[in-house]
Amino acid sequence: MTSSVAVWLVLIVAAIAANLPFVNERLFIVGPARAPKALGWRALELVLLCGLTVAFGLTLEARLGQIQPQRWEFYAAMGFFFLTLAFPGFVWRYLRRT
Repeated sequence: MTSSVAVWLVLIVAAIAANLPFVNERLFIVGPARAPKALGWRALELVLLCGLTVAFGLTLEARLGQIQPQRWEFYAAMGFFFLTLAFPGFVWRYLRRT
């Protein structure tokens, strides 16, 4: 796998993972269904899925070579990028008119 394929794979996984809490009513995707899932549960799922996405990216980076050390700025930017990717799911869940 080349590095460009790994980057695109991480971006696709991040886009799917960021919107996943907003498109289902199950806790952590496989748990029991909640009638209306509260925003707090969705936020917790979003944080955990962001961490899993970062771990997936680090795993791919380790398979390609040495892991580049990152400081807090990288993780802050990744968190805000993940929130930006989650915006379509948030709009679909909370702001659309039915």
